[in-house]
Amino acid sequence: MVKQVFKSVGLVARYDKKQAVELAKELADYLSNKGLEVCIENTIAKKVDTPAKKVPLKNMKTDFIITIGGDGTILRTCLAVPDPEPPILAVNMGVRGFLTEVEPKDAYNAVDRTLKGEFKIEKCAKLAVSADGKAMPDALNDVVISAGEPSKILYTQICKDDEPILKCQADGLILSTQTGSTGYSLSAGGPVLDPEVETFVLTPICSLTVFRSIVFSADSKVTIEAIRPKEVLALIDGNYREVVISKKPTLTITRSKNVASFIRFKDDFYHRLQSRLLFKGT
Repeated sequence: MVKQVFKSVGLVARYDKKQAVELAKELADYLSNKGLEVCIENTIAKKVDTPAKKVPLKNMKTDFIITIGGDGTILRTCLAVPDPEPPILAVNMGVRGFLTEVEPKDAYNAVDRTLKGEFKIEKCAKLAVSADGKAMPDALNDVVISAGEPSKILYTQICKDDEPILKCQADGLILSTQTGSTGYSLSAGGPVLDPEVETFVLTPICSLTVFRSIVFSADSKVTIEAIRPKEVLALIDGNYREVVISKKPTLTITRSKNVASFIRFKDDFYHRLQSRLLFKGT
């Protein structure tokens, strides 16, 4: 008999998609029958009949988590679960699902392989973000900084390690991890960062100041000081919002000590890049 690597599992699903909720219920029953302690996000538990323990994401402390949805479901999970984050096995039921690992038809096989320990762990860096000294949740993908009032141009002073490097007028700024470099930053003209290179990138949104993306080393401290307006919006991973109002709103971004961990069955970053982002190699 093969000894199971994990003893407990959390289930998170895209709750606006019926198929995702149904698969979460089926996997909860399947894993319970295998002797695991199963926790299911309380929002999903309200929609299904399951003996699994109903737990809010912020209290979900399990050996690993299965997400059923797309990248948005993963980002929502990573924002909410307590540190240190357990590894995530991501089942794709989203539009693109760049971060996901398996399709729904392969979910049971993926679960069995995970329980046998037949996987690798991919660790993804996060960004630590603070606004006027107040810590905010870490960003797995990106932090987007814009004027607090729609249609206002954001005029900022950008500093690296407390040294001014440029002033910028733009609709906003995106600071992305390697993971997030394939998202909003890429759409705004930023580069794709190889996950093995320890960097993060600053990309302007519709800049009036002529400059392109800047790639920083992982140990850099980047400071964004708003010259005007005095109200700034920070959006982390598309889910967490913070409005900063002061004489000079200041956001500081560094590499976080925390990471996100993903269960992988093969090393296929560039395969995912080609198949899911329509990036064609020669």
